[in-house]
Amino acid sequence: MKILMVLTSHDQLGNTGRKTGFWLEEFAAPYFVFRDAGVDLTLASPKGGQPPVDPKSDLPENQTDAMTRFKKDERAQRELSQTVKLADVKAEDFDTVFYVGGHGPMWDLAESPVSIALLESFYNSGKPIALVCHSPGVLRHVSYKGEPLVKGKRVTGFTNGEEEAVKLTKVVPFLVEDELTRLGAHFEKLADWQPFSIVDGRLVTGQNPASSTSAAKDLLNLVGQKAATAS
Repeated sequence: MKILMVLTSHDQLGNTGRKTGFWLEEFAAPYFVFRDAGVDLTLASPKGGQPPVDPKSDLPENQTDAMTRFKKDERAQRELSQTVKLADVKAEDFDTVFYVGGHGPMWDLAESPVSIALLESFYNSGKPIALVCHSPGVLRHVSYKGEPLVKGKRVTGFTNGEEEAVKLTKVVPFLVEDELTRLGAHFEKLADWQPFSIVDGRLVTGQNPASSTSAAKDLLNLVGQKAATAS
């Protein structure tokens, strides 16, 4: 099984002068879920190379087992530092794609023609896609059969309440919950910071950092089912 993991290259938190990027747990947890399952992993980002880690994601209060493991794993650190350029990957070379969250994707991946075309290519060819936390917002310009891909689908993502809790409602270019709802998705959520992921057909979405593991496992199950059906 071949999985593409996509990370942001954007490191500026709007006009605040603060840094952002991808959320470390949202990379580390799925990365090890996939690697432990024997998946052939490729990591990509718009600019290639080392993607920016959101410094807030690495604060003492945000540490997780997967992050602790990542910091002791030279292979994982090396692979993260050598992401390939997103423009150089093709959907036909992979079974599925997983988009890592963090605030960064809302600026670069959400508006990237390369990312939009890649997601459409995966989905149009019958392959599942997965996005966690802020990265479901990356679907805002993604279409399927002439309609927003998320229209009529059950989805989740970083909620308005969670954005308010981190005091970035006025900083982000859009609110994930509002945007997905505007596009006609059926947005579902649990209480702030609770693990929650949804599978609707070939679309997997996770609500927040705590949902990274379940979203990754959901995706593995989905690809496994699809392979079993095909055989």
